[in-house]
Amino acid sequence: MTEDDEDRADALFHALSDRTRRDILRRVLAGEHSVTALAEEYDMSFAAVQKHVAVLEKAGLLTKRRSGRRQLASGDVAAVRSVRSMLGDLEQIWRGRISRIDELLATGHAEPPPPD
Repeated sequence: MTEDDEDRADALFHALSDRTRRDILRRVLAGEHSVTALAEEYDMSFAAVQKHVAVLEKAGLLTKRRSGRRQLASGDVAAVRSVRSMLGDLEQIWRGRISRIDELLATGHAEPPPPD
């Protein structure tokens, strides 16, 4: 992965690490919502919800647009798919490692790990 890819992954997983942000993302993936309507669902200030929305927007998981005085938020399905792809890549790495361990156990001997 390039440095830009790593930075993007950091932003995505940071955004998804918070329960409220995950809930906001689920809601905006189901349909467009005003930030005001989103804020009404949480026991926190409007400014706090705006900050959560900003983190999701910075990570590319949602987009905002203006409609008059309202800010409307929509989920970005392509960004969610990229998270899924990253997790799939990590899963393949671990499956390969587990397969290698299984092979070593089945043959009855283990080779020392290669030096770093």
